[in-house]
Amino acid sequence: MSVESVANRSQSNPNTGVAEPVVPAFGANLPPWPQVDFAEFGEVEVKPVSRIRKLTGAFLSRNWLTIPHVTHHDDADITALESYRKSRNDANPAVKLTPLVFLIKAVVRALQEFPQFNASLDGDGKNLVLKEYFHIGVAVDTRFGLLVPVLRDCDRKSVEELAAELAAISQKAREKGLSMAEMSGGCFSISSLGGVGGTGFTPIVSAPEVAILGVTRTRLAPAPADDGGSAGASCCLCRSATTIT
Repeated sequence: MSVESVANRSQSNPNTGVAEPVVPAFGANLPPWPQVDFAEFGEVEVKPVSRIRKLTGAFLSRNWLTIPHVTHHDDADITALESYRKSRNDANPAVKLTPLVFLIKAVVRALQEFPQFNASLDGDGKNLVLKEYFHIGVAVDTRFGLLVPVLRDCDRKSVEELAAELAAISQKAREKGLSMAEMSGGCFSISSLGGVGGTGFTPIVSAPEVAILGVTRTRLAPAPADDGGSAGASCCLCRSATTIT
């Protein structure tokens, strides 16, 4: 008797006694990953994959395969916000406000208005759990791999408090790594490619969350002038990519 025969053997329903087919695990019927000896084609260097990268790859693959993703791209005019942010940083350079902390507050406001996005299905998928707290995860690229620290109770904190907390937890993530407790309990996540560039991307929803916000680098764009033209006028735009399921 082979392992395959045991795994695929029908099981009896204890209530009816009728044999029921065993449903294979999702993705079990995919072709195996190709095994290639790359050294056959030229010189290579082999580096082990870190534990964090293995876990991240496995979780992202699961989420991409099992969660239906729909991505909506849009631009937000943040001209007034950037003017305020820069003047605020000039007046108080001790705590630097980044665009990200304002995005966190905007996400909280959106979750308050649309509570169905501050929710998760329970383990068996029969109930929708609506959360009354607002913990926001922020993706941080580190030498260990992609880590997502969670900032808790963002609805109760000022942008200054969020800026200080985000700077501290991001520094810890890059230098020492994070514990599971520091990456657990998120309601919604934000992924920013501002440091990388680009004009748009599709962020992957992090189960059991139901949506994620991705943002790219801010840019200047022509804006209508007072006389209806565009000459000499510009606005600062931030492009967002909201992926929902």
